[in-house]
Amino acid sequence: MENNLLREHNMENTLNNKKTANFALWGGILFSAIFTFLIWILNPFLERFVLIQALEIRDYDWQLLNPTLAGQITAWGFYAIHQIVLWVLIYYAQTKVKKYSSGIHPVNVWALGVNAFFILLHLIQTHIWYDALAQDVSSFSSQGSVILMLCVILIIENKRRGMFFGYKAPLSERIISFARKYHGYLFAWAVVYTFWFHPMVSTPGHLAGFFYMFLLMMQSSLFLTKIHVNKYWTLVQEITVIPHAFLIAIYQAPNIWQMFTFGFAAMFVVTQMHGLNLSRLTRWIISLGYIVSMLLVYNFDVAKGLAEAVRIPVIEYLVAFVIAGLVGLGLWIADKFRKPNQEALQVK
Repeated sequence: MENNLLREHNMENTLNNKKTANFALWGGILFSAIFTFLIWILNPFLERFVLIQALEIRDYDWQLLNPTLAGQITAWGFYAIHQIVLWVLIYYAQTKVKKYSSGIHPVNVWALGVNAFFILLHLIQTHIWYDALAQDVSSFSSQGSVILMLCVILIIENKRRGMFFGYKAPLSERIISFARKYHGYLFAWAVVYTFWFHPMVSTPGHLAGFFYMFLLMMQSSLFLTKIHVNKYWTLVQEITVIPHAFLIAIYQAPNIWQMFTFGFAAMFVVTQMHGLNLSRLTRWIISLGYIVSMLLVYNFDVAKGLAEAVRIPVIEYLVAFVIAGLVGLGLWIADKFRKPNQEALQVK
């Protein structure tokens, strides 16, 4: 018994070391890069599958022409198990671990292992049955889940970096605290759902997307660690969407890559860079570089450039405020129900 307790204590001390956290971070990035390469190198083996025809009406090309029941059962079944296990680990961390660490907790090791296992499982599932969740749901659900995640990040980070050029949006502390406490469940859903939406094929957009998903899974596995809240690492999670969106647009809709690229880049200029403690001069240089780049790409057509560049920021900010409003409404309703119960207890 004493030996077991000693081994657990030594393991805890080892995991709590900052070097262990750095190893998990850089090891996870290396794993993400290697596995993305693996998806690319194995892609020729997927050529045997017959996909939907080019003239069919659809919003996602990578679906089997004749879907199989086994493909749909495995896609949804593996997704459900992956999702539930991650939610259980997050709940365990919040209720049992509770404290932040400079290293990692044993539950982080479990989360990293679970995600790595299901990444491998999804690759195998793709090469046997091909179809993913895309066979049954719209691609807008996948895109929307990631946008929703980015919008909630705006709420969570409002207190630290503000919403607009360093100025904070008028959001209550309770709303921000609620978003901070429960965002892990939402983000785990957004990432895992999007991950299982796509078969593991190797178009440039898919490869960039899977690499992005792997980074987000790693972030979702490192809860209650200081790396999880490191401002530079969290910024990487936000801005990696820029090259991903660019490649998707170039491949599928080459005439709108400017809107996605400059739209997401505008989020960096307006909001994200203001949490990095950059000097005023540096922020002005970045802003000027953004404006000059946009003018050159749009051939100095200011009206068109502005009309396209503001679409994504406007959507993200509006959705963020709608979410904050719904959270605030929910908290208000909960208070209304809680107050009569408290009064009744006082009367008793």
